[in-house]
Amino acid sequence: MSTAAHHGAKIPSTPVPLLHRIEGAAIAVATVVVFVTAGFAWWWLAVLFLLFDLSMLGYAFGIRIGALVYNLAHSYTAPLALLGLYTALAAVGIATPALALVAACWLFHVGADRALGFGPRPSAWADAASATSR
Repeated sequence: MSTAAHHGAKIPSTPVPLLHRIEGAAIAVATVVVFVTAGFAWWWLAVLFLLFDLSMLGYAFGIRIGALVYNLAHSYTAPLALLGLYTALAAVGIATPALALVAACWLFHVGADRALGFGPRPSAWADAASATSR
């Protein structure tokens, strides 16, 4: 098992452009407004905020896997897919508020991370680091 710590490498990161930071802030704020308007307690956002950073545990299996897992967990795609599933289930009369709660907390997390300047981990760096560690 190859780890970033074993090779003395830092977990990769790239700067987030200003436009993406503004977009992230807008998504985080909009998520809070919708979240509270939908009747969820605001504190769920704080309680579940760090849950999605557990994706960093992927780095225990190497830089390439770590970057892949982190990027999957820090993309808007999965929480939006969960909201789509929630909507489809609601359309056929199946109530799944927990699904909406998790999806909204996830969207908030990704938006807040982008607003703070944390973005996807570069795959090119992961590929280069893997090549030099052989």
